[in-house]
Amino acid sequence: MLIGIIIVLVVLLALAGGLFVGPYNRLVALRNKLQEAWRQVDVELNRRYDLIPSLVETVKGYATHEHNTLSDIIALRNQARSLDTTAAPSAERVAVESRLSGAVGGLIATAEAYPELKADAGFRQLVSELSQTEDRIANSRRYYNAVVGDYNTKVESFPSNIVANMFHFTQAAYFQLDDPTMRANPGVDFSQLGYGSGVQSQTPGQITQGQQPQAPGFQAPGYQAPAPQPQADQQFRRPGQQPPTQQ
Repeated sequence: MLIGIIIVLVVLLALAGGLFVGPYNRLVALRNKLQEAWRQVDVELNRRYDLIPSLVETVKGYATHEHNTLSDIIALRNQARSLDTTAAPSAERVAVESRLSGAVGGLIATAEAYPELKADAGFRQLVSELSQTEDRIANSRRYYNAVVGDYNTKVESFPSNIVANMFHFTQAAYFQLDDPTMRANPGVDFSQLGYGSGVQSQTPGQITQGQQPQAPGFQAPGYQAPAPQPQADQQFRRPGQQPPTQQ
């Protein structure tokens, strides 16, 4: 009888471990991984916050007509920073960061209308640093969203969803740009900022990268070969002498 009770207790403990302890530990591990992934995103976002005021001040010196745009960018930057947190981002912060990305990209695009601004070395340096920061934000965001997917799946799946409800593990928000017009990083084609036109010269007959040489005898569609030139009779004939008749 005692052995039977012990067996039942062992089975119950095993079930409890399978239904509660294991899922709880996995949820905790994923939550910690989620927070670490967000901290990586947050570091790059703060780097962007530091670059934006310098960019705005540089643009202000040349583009006085963009006062409203510059004021909006600073307001969005300050709002995003006020929502800064080491925990997972709220839906409000995701929306503000998306708007800020679009506004900064639009500001950089206005440089096309101000040649002196495009030629400013400080502006080009800021744009380069900002573009690199945006690339790192995008990479960190992709990793964070992948972790969010794993975490949310665990929260919703049985039997871990029972543990999630008991211990208040809630779903995390993705950090993504919902507006397709804001998905592009605010980068700049530096060939348009005084680094050259980007057009490469080519000497006649030179094969450039990506161009395939034509095989012997190949003729492109629509190509007409020149008419053959009449060749002189290789046999010497005196003036007035008729060519020999064919037998």
